[in-house]
Amino acid sequence: MQPTFMPWVGYFDLIYSVDMFIFLDDVQLTKRSWQVRNKIKTANGEYILTLPIEKTKHRNELAINNAIIKSTDWKEKFLKIIEYNYKKSEYFNSVYPFFEELLTFQSNILSDFNINMIINICKKLNIKTEFIKSSELKNIAGNKDKKLTSICSAVYAKEYLSPQGSAVYIELDNEGGEFAKHDIELYYHNYAPVDYKQLYGKFIPYIGIFDILFNEGFEKSLDLIKSGHKPSIYYRNFNKD
Repeated sequence: MQPTFMPWVGYFDLIYSVDMFIFLDDVQLTKRSWQVRNKIKTANGEYILTLPIEKTKHRNELAINNAIIKSTDWKEKFLKIIEYNYKKSEYFNSVYPFFEELLTFQSNILSDFNINMIINICKKLNIKTEFIKSSELKNIAGNKDKKLTSICSAVYAKEYLSPQGSAVYIELDNEGGEFAKHDIELYYHNYAPVDYKQLYGKFIPYIGIFDILFNEGFEKSLDLIKSGHKPSIYYRNFNKD
């Protein structure tokens, strides 16, 4: 998976569900992607926090691990927004210093910033999955599902758990894509968002991870996240319509 900024809870269930999680950090950064933005909940509904990225002449060829976050006052702005909207949450006093620490991480490289955030959140949730960056692996070839199978082969993986949305390109040409050709069992992550305590009225799903942390705390959040987990779907049984 690409290293997302403040991922939603389903991202962490996927991490919890596997033995090894590989950050796909050496692929193109897509404009307005979840790698640079995510949602919080406010009294007026959803609000999107967006990381400012340095402009480059070759933005269409910019990889996530080469993207640079601008050195502006965005961190102070984010902290004020979070404090204003979550100061009445039950676990604000324990979670806010953690959020502040992650925001002040001393790297302006997008992939490093997001990966540091994700790994440290996993530590707080007691998720013990092994992490690797795709950019650290050698002899990786191809694009899309060819690259994914090359990565799986490099780490001797026999099973691959994919987000359901990736079926569009993984199985574009044939059932099971490149995975079937390399005898790697392909499964799709199956997750249904579950309600948890939120501020500001009616529950809104698909909010960034800090919403559940502020409202439910570190100790309870993982069990709540896991309660939305469903059995993974084998690719032959997955409805692609």
